[in-house]
Amino acid sequence: MAEDPRRALVRLAEVRGVSLAALSAMLGRNVAYLQQFVGRGSPRRLAEDDRHTLAAFFGVEDQMLGGPAGEGATVALPWLAVEAAAGAGADAGAERQLRPLRLATDTLTAAGVAARQASVITARGDSMMPTIFDGDRLVVDRDDRRVGRTGAIFVLRRDGDLLVKRVARSGDTLTIASDNPAYPAIAAPVAAIAVIGRVKLLLRGLA
Repeated sequence: MAEDPRRALVRLAEVRGVSLAALSAMLGRNVAYLQQFVGRGSPRRLAEDDRHTLAAFFGVEDQMLGGPAGEGATVALPWLAVEAAAGAGADAGAERQLRPLRLATDTLTAAGVAARQASVITARGDSMMPTIFDGDRLVVDRDDRRVGRTGAIFVLRRDGDLLVKRVARSGDTLTIASDNPAYPAIAAPVAAIAVIGRVKLLLRGLA
């Protein structure tokens, strides 16, 4: 049996260490909004936008907070105001949420992505063309940070810059390569690179 959305909200807030009043304020509501929802059943259901925002904040499927289940179900991922450079390095900027971005649950499952460990960022530059274009949105799985010998596309931090590159490991060395042949590959010690997560999905042309 599915957990009651009110109990789920209380549990998620306790695990995250945030009060219902703070969450209400985050939604732009009266500070008593969620307390009334939990304690008095008013409103009976969370407003759709509020539910989406909370689901993205907690990294859970929308249905946990009262959203529709089954075929066509979606999950809200946090879309962060962070840009990873597919070119020359650039400062990552503030990791604040722009707005939730909704994706089909089946799409994430097929890609092997757990919603609570995923976020969406934007790629900038041309070094990963033709695979990744400037402005593409990347679904990053922060739970998948192991770099293997065959290589995969990761978001990583090097010398304070946030990059999206194709990365492979050989011993204690990482090879950081671009798909655009105009950009040379570089080698760096594993200890000098912070791997943020693996890029599992690419979203193009979404506003």
